Amino acid sequence: MERKLEDFFSQHLLRKGNLNEGQLQELINTVESEYQSWFLSTIIQEIEEIMSIDPSLSFKEILEVAAERIVHNLAADAATIRIFDPDTLRLTSFGSYGVSDYQRMSDIPVKNTISGSVVQEQRCIAVPSILKDPLYQNKDVVKSWGFNSLLAVPLVLPMSKPPGNDLLGSLQIYYKEDDRQFDKLEIIHAELLSRRIGFVLAKKKILDLEELNRRKETIFNKIFVKLSRREGIKLKDLFVLLIPELKEMIEVQSCSLFTVSEDQQFINLEAAYPQDGCYHDSGHSFTVAHHPYFQAAINWTKQKCDTEYERITQSYLLIKDPAHSSLMSSQLREFSIAHHIHSILLLPLSVDGKVRHLLAFNATKQKHFFLDEEIELITFFGKEIMKASKLEFFGDILHDIKNPAIAVAGFANRARKLLENEDLESVRNKLKSYLDIMASEAARMQDLAQAMTGEGRETIVELSAVAAMRFRIIEEVVRESKLIRVTVQQPVLELGLMVSCSRFGLERVIDNLLGNAVRAVAEQSEGRVALFVGRRDGMAQLVIENSGEIPTERLEKMRRGAVKGRGLNIINRFVHTNHGNIEIEVKNGMTRFVILLPLASLPARHS
Repeated sequence: MERKLEDFFSQHLLRKGNLNEGQLQELINTVESEYQSWFLSTIIQEIEEIMSIDPSLSFKEILEVAAERIVHNLAADAATIRIFDPDTLRLTSFGSYGVSDYQRMSDIPVKNTISGSVVQEQRCIAVPSILKDPLYQNKDVVKSWGFNSLLAVPLVLPMSKPPGNDLLGSLQIYYKEDDRQFDKLEIIHAELLSRRIGFVLAKKKILDLEELNRRKETIFNKIFVKLSRREGIKLKDLFVLLIPELKEMIEVQSCSLFTVSEDQQFINLEAAYPQDGCYHDSGHSFTVAHHPYFQAAINWTKQKCDTEYERITQSYLLIKDPAHSSLMSSQLREFSIAHHIHSILLLPLSVDGKVRHLLAFNATKQKHFFLDEEIELITFFGKEIMKASKLEFFGDILHDIKNPAIAVAGFANRARKLLENEDLESVRNKLKSYLDIMASEAARMQDLAQAMTGEGRETIVELSAVAAMRFRIIEEVVRESKLIRVTVQQPVLELGLMVSCSRFGLERVIDNLLGNAVRAVAEQSEGRVALFVGRRDGMAQLVIENSGEIPTERLEKMRRGAVKGRGLNIINRFVHTNHGNIEIEVKNGMTRFVILLPLASLPARHS
């Protein structure tokens, strides 16, 4: 309110000197009827200007627009905003108006600061001379701005918390005038306008909750539609389908989903959005010990902090400045700089108190914290993704149970035929062999049916022994299915190649590769399937080949994991989880799948 009362009086005072009683009464009536009405109408207008701020703007934008209007209405020069963080008990810098290149400390303590006193006492504090006030510590900054006095006003911001716990902050309104005396009317005026900001934020809260519920419902509906289709559900497809529902609300450039190993020593990239141009392909495995930000995210409950470059809360880990954060590896720091990533959010998803998955979001904007609604939506999304992961695993189990079921039926028929032999002693060994296979495959089906988590514990197994058993099963499947045009060649196996992995998972991989090879040949007029186990470049090599060449277009999709079938997804996940590699070769009328796994040495025996 730039118009002063003395200016108003000067317009109505026609001559100097003392006023008689009639003139004094006339002046009083004029003040009551004209000045007060003008004053109140001006206040109403200023309040309406604050309350008319678009609630669809971001939290920070609302505060900055409000600060601009308050600065103009109070004839001030600039304003800065600080928000109280209950997790760290510090005040975070949150924007400004009228200050070019605003770069303040990211946060300051509540104690022994002007902003902190405003929050603690919840009242306005006037500072006639900043340079003389002992609580204003960073005097060089305001001196460079040319500001000499300020009025600090409390901000009360309604948040989704119980009454009495509203988020507090402080609006610092700066003036160039030194030794400025703030009268009571100015202070009340500033506090009145500041309080109106809460109404705008309350409207924003309602809109945000409506948007949050709408996006939750959309995520749920998309999952329902995906589940209703016969091809089932694949985690990475669902991930890509749902990320756009988050992207607009939290303003992210890309997102990744990681699975943490049982011992929490490794972390595997399950899915990424967008699929092209990601830091790594799906299935890439990381060593947690080599990546400080993964270590911090997995153990985030053991530490809380809010520094210039990182923020760790009960819900998430935020890297505010990837270029300078000590939690970044050198490779990821270079990647962030090259792709203009200015903040990274890591959200741990826990089961029974242990982190099982991580969601990572890269943003091109630098963020200092996330709102409750944003974290709630991301957490909801993460929980739905975890459900989808379980459903995908169950789908994989159903997919894999077919081969052992066919094998059991096939060997049961062969055993029954042997029982028709009058001389059972002559077929005793063969019959025992068939029954052993049936028992083994029945146990395998039981394991598949009861499997609820993961691929099973790692153990050291001989690759050739497992491959030989699975090859014998696929032979029976081919025979039982009467695929007379499919020739199954005898495998070539190098013995003694030990690998460390889940035997259950390895069997699934070989079954899927052999099953795919048989189906590919069966679709042609005729052809062969072969298996080789040997060494290559210091690793164990498993090769399964079949007649026929995969079309180039489909081959590229297979290499990217963009095919609908489950088998290749199962294979990729197993190979990368066990730090191996998979290659697909197509030439000379043959298709070869090559699996490379690290060799393991047997534990030393003690006499």
